[in-house]
Amino acid sequence: MDYDVLVVGGGPTGMMLAAELRLAGVRPLVVERLARPYPFSKALGIHARSIELLELRGIHDRFLEGAPLLSGGHFASLPVGLNYKSLETRHPYGLYQKQVDTERLLTARAEELGTEIRRGHELTALAQDEDGVTATITGPDGEYRVRAGYVVGCDGGRSRTRKLAGIPFPGQEPGLAVLMADAEFSGELPEGEGMGPLRPYGVIRRDLRAWFSAVPLFEPGVYRAMVFRYDHVWPDRDRPVTEEEMRAAITELVGHDCGLTGIQWLTRLTDVSRQAERYREGRVLLAGDAAHVHFPSGGPGLNMGLQDAMNLGWKLAAVVNGWGDGALLDSYHTERHPVGRTVLRNTRTQCALFDPDPRLDAVRETFTDLLRIDQVNRYFTGLGSALDVRYDLPGEHPLTGARMPDLDVRTPDGVRRLSEYFHDGLGVLTGASAEKWKDRVAVVEGEVEGPAMLVRPDGYVCWAGDPAEDGAGLDAALRTWFGPPL
Repeated sequence: MDYDVLVVGGGPTGMMLAAELRLAGVRPLVVERLARPYPFSKALGIHARSIELLELRGIHDRFLEGAPLLSGGHFASLPVGLNYKSLETRHPYGLYQKQVDTERLLTARAEELGTEIRRGHELTALAQDEDGVTATITGPDGEYRVRAGYVVGCDGGRSRTRKLAGIPFPGQEPGLAVLMADAEFSGELPEGEGMGPLRPYGVIRRDLRAWFSAVPLFEPGVYRAMVFRYDHVWPDRDRPVTEEEMRAAITELVGHDCGLTGIQWLTRLTDVSRQAERYREGRVLLAGDAAHVHFPSGGPGLNMGLQDAMNLGWKLAAVVNGWGDGALLDSYHTERHPVGRTVLRNTRTQCALFDPDPRLDAVRETFTDLLRIDQVNRYFTGLGSALDVRYDLPGEHPLTGARMPDLDVRTPDGVRRLSEYFHDGLGVLTGASAEKWKDRVAVVEGEVEGPAMLVRPDGYVCWAGDPAEDGAGLDAALRTWFGPPL
């Protein structure tokens, strides 16, 4: 093999995955179609669960440095927002971080660990057999082939990897069209009646089933401006948005263009919503937007991609390193496909509520009232932040399948956080020993409140209880998630 894993796509998902593979001693190659990183903002936030995952690897401070913290979010821009402060985490907030900066930091992480990255190189063909995958790559100097054990498509919603692997991508066709710009406005912006806490400027046109909003970004005087139109088709999705097109769209809704100026970025999008039928086809796997696309309300896409990579990275590395089996690799689809399905349902619900059709007023009012109920607000906040994701794992203890609580560990040298034991990408065991898995599981030497726990490298509990009473359960969990003993 030229490489253990070929990662197709050098965005946040691909770089996160590459870093996880390198941490486990695997040799990945990243090929990225773009010659230079995409320079515009796209996604604007990192959720609490993603921050926790970055903390497991000891790199969250890089992302937090200088970035504003958000105490709340929105659900379909309804007047009642989501309260991040209600979350049970050491990070009860969202992080305002442009995607271009997130990608830069993740790329630096992958490079620090020794990842080879080839920009301006595109996957054009692949063929897999029992022993590996042969990929044809086209680069600046022509076509060449790479032999790898596995290929992971992190190459976006139009994934070439997914298409070449023959994985169906069913879903919902668009019914909403949006023009978006990051820009300044020299004129007066209209106050946004009914636009919700994150939409303070805008106009709702019920007669057109359309609305305009301008959300202040953290750069002084810069807004993210959007024009929403239901049952309306913009020109070809691939055709670049022009300044004149954006001005005309705002003028149609507002009556003037609000002094649109200083345009940094223009794009168009829809509410098309699709999910790959399966995340694995033999030696080809999918992660991030290659596996699922949806409307970006609440910013779940980038975060779900990072979480896909965290779930897949250690499992794929285990197989490459010889102690993981096919069942472990299959668990990636088993665990992450339902998460993607839930996110698609969530974003589809929000798109229905965005529609200003007067016939939906009662539905929006009902959802607004529901969000005033603490338990309901907490449900949607936990859903949007991914803190409530849990996997259906064997075991009776209520912690099994849930994310690890980042408890204090009392050691002779002082108090540490449990998350600090995950920096090397190993599993972690508290309150018991696992000498026969010492190369794959770090044992915590110290006092931790609560039951003993076996935690996977991605921060999810795969066994909890009393080892004296359930030693067989602990042994089974070690074998299932960390392979045969030494």
